[in-house]
Amino acid sequence: MAAALGVRGATRCWFVALRGWSQRVAAMSTDAHWLTAEERNQVILDLKAAGWSELSERDAIYKEFSFKNFNQKTLGHHFGLHLMQAFGFNVPHLMQAFGFMSRVALQAEKMNHHPEWFNVYNKVQITLTSHDCGGLTKRDVKLAKFIEKAAASV
Repeated sequence: MAAALGVRGATRCWFVALRGWSQRVAAMSTDAHWLTAEERNQVILDLKAAGWSELSERDAIYKEFSFKNFNQKTLGHHFGLHLMQAFGFNVPHLMQAFGFMSRVALQAEKMNHHPEWFNVYNKVQITLTSHDCGGLTKRDVKLAKFIEKAAASV
């Protein structure tokens, strides 16, 4: 790469990449620390009220989401599905799980977070913990709140 860009070009690319990385790390570090005992107690109560549960084997939270189907279709495509159903074709409901997963993945990328998730057909299971901190952090809580909003809007 240095030969193609020259030494100055390669150095500039390296600095640009490093600057982008350091900005993400700086943004991440504000939320990537453990919760105080008081914060944790309140957050856990709020998350449990929304259906999240604490994992007993490690410091993490977990929730399973169920949707009508896997892939969200456009309204026009959905209208076509209704026509097919009218003529006796067996067509699934409006599909949603994939759209939900896509929204969460984009937000997680912005937050430099890496949720653990598992998907089969219309079910999405999500576990949140911050591996770099070894437990539940503000970043996990922030992503859990986003996930709740994303699930409600599907």
